[in-house]
Amino acid sequence: MTTYADKGSLTLSTRRDRDMARPAPGLVADTWNVMVRELRPVFREPASVLFAMVQPLVFLGLFAPLLPKVEDGSALQWFVPGIVAMTALMGASFTGANLTQEIVTGSHERLLVSPLSRSSLLVGRALKEVVPMLMQAAIIVVVVTPFSFDLHLAHVLVGVVLLSLFSIGVGALSFALALAAKDQDWLFWTVQQTLIFPVLLLAGVLLPLQGAPGWLRTASDLNPLTYVIEAERALFAGTLPAGTVLAGFAASALVAAFGLWVGLRTMRRSS
Repeated sequence: MTTYADKGSLTLSTRRDRDMARPAPGLVADTWNVMVRELRPVFREPASVLFAMVQPLVFLGLFAPLLPKVEDGSALQWFVPGIVAMTALMGASFTGANLTQEIVTGSHERLLVSPLSRSSLLVGRALKEVVPMLMQAAIIVVVVTPFSFDLHLAHVLVGVVLLSLFSIGVGALSFALALAAKDQDWLFWTVQQTLIFPVLLLAGVLLPLQGAPGWLRTASDLNPLTYVIEAERALFAGTLPAGTVLAGFAASALVAAFGLWVGLRTMRRSS
């Protein structure tokens, strides 16, 4: 005799099999639809993007004047790439909070039983993180360019591509954390806040780590964001050192691959 629990297990198994067997064009279309759905609030309320820029702009105004001799040239040339990367990290890591609200209201559960594949629900949401990051990076560059900041547009565009990979991975990890926390939003915020600031500080976003103790430099070497920021600083300075830039892309690709892997596993097990 088949019990209700058995039927639920069979249904979940059937959905997983359907996701795996779904043709690629269907996955692409589903992913696009999910991304467009997630972007609608951003375009409907663009002021939210501007509001998120308050903290980065405050950091630029208060920290940059304290670093007049960090590198050759202006402090902004060294500091701006780190702030852009910080904005991408913080923006992508916050996005899981939207999913926690959807879980509480039941809209996430309705999406799970919709014809959309679970893979597309995760990938579409992760890809959405690229658009706010592009908007915020453009705002920062526009704000600082009239001051002592030399704009190398082609190099900045390469840096933005690098950050796009990084944002996708961090966004996927944020959604995975939200799914693991379920309706306990305090758990999401506790883990997110506990991890975000050590990652930023160990990457040398606000202060250089050349004079740091050995254990701190070792921890920084294990931080993928360190290589991303080093590549961003080289690119924003108008240079293209192959080793540094390739290391940055490798770190971003690693974060993206790991984030999507964790996110997809968590999404497929979501109920």
